[in-house]
Amino acid sequence: MTKIILVTIFCLSAPFCFGQTQSDLDDSAAGDYQKADQELNAVYHQILKEYRSDTAFIKNFKNAQRAWILFRDVEMKAVYPDRPEGYYGSVQPMCWFMEITGLTQERTLKLKV
Repeated sequence: MTKIILVTIFCLSAPFCFGQTQSDLDDSAAGDYQKADQELNAVYHQILKEYRSDTAFIKNFKNAQRAWILFRDVEMKAVYPDRPEGYYGSVQPMCWFMEITGLTQERTLKLKV
């Protein structure tokens, strides 16, 4: 709960939030997530290409990525549990995208190491 409050406060007080509609902010955050997801997929496919001859690694790597996706989805449910509509307010879509973008960027950095 504390994390949700802190993320919401950040989202509401961030300097980039002023002068835009909430819909604009939601769209921007969604675009940031799409870019992060595309980068993750590019890194993932590059790793598959580089190690294509190591079938044991490829099998385990694919399993690890599937497990990470499950983790990501469960983590998002932990941060934003199912609640009645409107519970999180109008800022929720933007904050949700910011959270999933962060998780995706963390995974991308991990794969690049």
